[in-house]
Amino acid sequence: MSLLTWIIIFSLLGGVLSVLVAASFLLLPASVRSRLVPHLVSFAIGSLLGAAFLGLLPHALMSPGVEDFHDIFLAVLLGLLTFFVLEKLVLWRHCHSDHCEAHSLAGHAQGEQGKSAAGSMILIGDGLHNFVDGVLIAAAFLTDIHLGIVTALAIAAHEIPQEVGDFVVLLHSGFSRSKALLFNVLSSLTTLVGALLAYWSLSDMQALLPYVLAVAASSFIYIAVADLIPGLHKRAEARATLEQVALIGAGVLLIYVTHSSLH
Repeated sequence: MSLLTWIIIFSLLGGVLSVLVAASFLLLPASVRSRLVPHLVSFAIGSLLGAAFLGLLPHALMSPGVEDFHDIFLAVLLGLLTFFVLEKLVLWRHCHSDHCEAHSLAGHAQGEQGKSAAGSMILIGDGLHNFVDGVLIAAAFLTDIHLGIVTALAIAAHEIPQEVGDFVVLLHSGFSRSKALLFNVLSSLTTLVGALLAYWSLSDMQALLPYVLAVAASSFIYIAVADLIPGLHKRAEARATLEQVALIGAGVLLIYVTHSSLH
């Protein structure tokens, strides 16, 4: 199977398939969904951190031509700061529960215009997010097929709870179930667009790949630490904490086992 075929398959896995899996959650009662999503978020945290520290950063540091590790870690630092600024500008939107700011906006906006704006904001932000995910998947595959698989798995893991949240916002914004699914699928296709553009551009610029991997690692770390972990602190009881630690560990273990077995 050609490298381009791998990239196409796994960019669709990280995009469209995660939307379809998330859509299936809408068939569940709201009480069941509210119990499942926090568990998915905990698992996603582990997979994102595992992919960043066990996959992306080691490959970036060991890439041919990398002589100064300070440059790689500078790229990670700049990536973290950039994602912070982008999120501040609402160009990068991660929403993983029914109680985030975007959902509050959707639930309390006055009039159809306000509700529509909330839904449009989610779709635009999700499209940009998925486009970047596609670039990261392609960069990982251009470095190593095994790394590409691990990266796509981590992206799919964190996309599912996010897409569940997006569906809730769209439904609260006045979209029908069919339209919410259609627009979310269309938004997810930007993953493939980003992957194909990255494949055709980065394949001729191998020297940039270590730095793209470093930025990819910083995005995974930022999503896990800044967007997902704070939500876990809302449940501080001992049982919930043990469940969260176990699921985070399971996410890390999945990446470790996948990465080790593929090699």
